[in-house]
Amino acid sequence: MAEMIRPGGRDVFTEGKTEMEWLYGFYKTAQKSGRAARVAMPNFSKFWEDNQLIEMKWNAKNAQFVRYADFRADPILNPLGTPSGKIEIYSKTLAGFNLPDCPAHPTWLAPDEFTGNAKQGELQLMTAHAAHRLHSQFNYAQLREEYAIANREPIWIHPEDAASRGIQTGDLVRAYNQRGQVLVGALVTDRIKQGSVCIHEGGWPDLDPQTGLCKNGGANVLTSDIPTSRLANGCAANSSLVRIEKYTGPALELTAFMPPKNG
Repeated sequence: MAEMIRPGGRDVFTEGKTEMEWLYGFYKTAQKSGRAARVAMPNFSKFWEDNQLIEMKWNAKNAQFVRYADFRADPILNPLGTPSGKIEIYSKTLAGFNLPDCPAHPTWLAPDEFTGNAKQGELQLMTAHAAHRLHSQFNYAQLREEYAIANREPIWIHPEDAASRGIQTGDLVRAYNQRGQVLVGALVTDRIKQGSVCIHEGGWPDLDPQTGLCKNGGANVLTSDIPTSRLANGCAANSSLVRIEKYTGPALELTAFMPPKNG
C-alpha cells in the first residue's frame, strides 16, 4: 500500500525496518513499562521462542495516580512544560498566533451548527463511538446482526421527536442535511436527549449511484469537515444538524459488504 502511494513509499512508511525489527522495538518499549511495574520480562528472543503471555499485574500505587502531583509537591523542581513552568490560563504563545478561532485563554465559541442555531425541525447529530466495533473495523462482522435495525446502522431518536414525525422502532429513516443523506434504522429510546439523534461513527459508506443516498447509514456523509481550530485541526465531532423522516422510497439493496466486482 505504501509503495502504491508514491515511489519509495515503502521505505518511508516502514522507516527502513523489517516486521521483526518493529516488533523488537515495541517489546523494548514494553520492557520499560515492565520495569516500572516491577515485572520481570525476558529478552526478546526468549519471549518470541516461548510464545507465552506476560501479564502486567495491577499496581495499587498506579490506581492512586494524581495528575501533576510532583508539580504540586515542588513546582520549582518539577516545572510543567510551559514557558513559565506553571499552569497558564493565558498563553502568550497562542496570542502570538493571532488566530480568531483559537484565543489565548479558554473561551466558548459558538459552533457553526448546534441546537442553539437550529432551525425548526433540525436535530443535533451525535456520532458517538460504538460499543460493538472499533471505528469502522468489524462493521461487517456477525455481531452486526445483534445491533443493526432494518439491516442498517441504527439511529437513536427520542420518543417525542419520533412521535412528531410518525416514526417507530424498526422503521427505515432518512437522515439528511445540505451535505448528504443516509438510510438508517430507527431505535426510539429515552436514552437520547430530545432534540438530538445519534448515529454511531464507523458505518461503511454505501452510496446509491442514482441518488447519493448512503444505504448503510455512514455518519460521515452528514458531518462537516471543518477543523476544531486552525491550530489543532482536530475532528469537530457532534457539530452537525440533520433532519429526519420516515423513509417511503424504493427498496434499496445494501451492498457495503459485497466484494468488489472484477474488472
